[in-house]
Parts: sequence; C-alpha cells; structure tokens
Amino acid sequence: RDMAKSKYEYVRQFELEDRLLPSTWLVVRVDGQGFTKFTSSHGFTKPNDVRALNLMNRAAKVVAESMVEIVIAYGQSDEYSFVFSRDAKAYERRASKLSTLLVSRFTSAYVYYWSEFFPETKLQFPPAFDSRVVMYPSD
Repeated sequence: RDMAKSKYEYVRQFELEDRLLPSTWLVVRVDGQGFTKFTSSHGFTKPNDVRALNLMNRAAKVVAESMVEIVIAYGQSDEYSFVFSRDAKAYERRASKLSTLLVSRFTSAYVYYWSEFFPETKLQFPPAFDSRVVMYPSD
C-alpha cells in the first residue's frame, strides 16, 4: 500500500496494527446513535415501525451482498449484527477496515433507500450509526 508516492506516505508508520485473531467468528454490530430522537422526529410508530424495520433489512441486504464472507445477519430495533465466517479474510481481518466500511455502507444504504420506505417523510437530519467488531472463539 502506498499513498500515491506522496511525501506524506510516512504517516502510515503511525497506524496501529489491528488484525483480528485467526479462526474466530467475527461479528460486526451496527447500532443507531440517537435513535430515540431520530424516530420521534420522523414519526415512527411504536413499538416497532414496520417501514423502519424493512429499511434496516434493506440496508443490511446491501451490506451482505457486498461482503461475501458474511454468513448470517440479524437485526433488532436499531441494531444489526453481521457474522463473518471463522476463516474470513476480508480486509486482512483488520478491525478498523471491517468496522468502518461496513457501517459506512449500511448508513449510506439507509439514506439511499429512505424514500422507498418513507415516501411521504423527508429526512429531517442524517441518521448516524456506530459499529464495533467482536471476536468469538470457535469451540
């Protein structure tokens, strides 16, 4: 990896090594930030707005189709978890890459498909999601 032969290439030496352990299940969990405010501002029905759940499923589908080493994904409320196989090699098992690329794809898909699920509701402000990676042993 090089930064286009730039004079700033030296900054890479300050990056932390964040490769995840081999032969472990990797779960990337995406979680809505400030979703109590987001749901009330956008008129979601309680306790679970079917349109919102379907939008989350659509965003998750985009993620799963783009990251072929995901073996299962499941959601609840404003969270979604994506399970990568034990032998996944995606992004050299770098936690920061897995987490940031997955959550950015999820968030962009959520915004992109918003009007399909909420055609009468304009986004009042951008939704935000965070993510984290958890390793689970095999046995």
